[in-house]
Amino acid sequence: MPQSVRPELVEGLPFLCAAIEEERQGFDKLSPNGYFASGLLMFTRTFTAEPADIDELGHVNNAVWVRWVQDIGVAHWNAAATPEQVAAYFWVIVRHEIDYLGNIAEGETVEVRTWVGDAPKGAKFDRHVEFVKDDKAIVRAKTTWAIIDRASGRILRVPKDVVERFA
Repeated sequence: MPQSVRPELVEGLPFLCAAIEEERQGFDKLSPNGYFASGLLMFTRTFTAEPADIDELGHVNNAVWVRWVQDIGVAHWNAAATPEQVAAYFWVIVRHEIDYLGNIAEGETVEVRTWVGDAPKGAKFDRHVEFVKDDKAIVRAKTTWAIIDRASGRILRVPKDVVERFA
């Protein structure tokens, strides 16, 4: 089960961090592995591998990593968006790109970091995710999400006020 959100302040880059800290109250963290796109806001939490997450090879199954990518994205949305935005919109994943560089076993914990990359393209934007153990990325993902209007059930261009929550 995912643990609670652990906001942390970006180390270094004080001229950028001061403005972000003031606006987001410590929501930010830069990736030490250099896998950081143009966005500055990073959301983190930890996941611990449960017995049901483990495959016949004795480590976390690839399908679990995909579920965790979705879980961290949804948690980030719920934490960053306003209650009105959460009530008005939801997101669906339309594409995954995942690099499996390592793994964890039952009972091991991994830090998960996510951030939104470049500005959205119409209804879609890319989200980056890093799973880190011992300061080393073991899984990296880039997923494309599309925003849906809850009332109509239709895709729409990402509203400016939503973009601002992640910029």
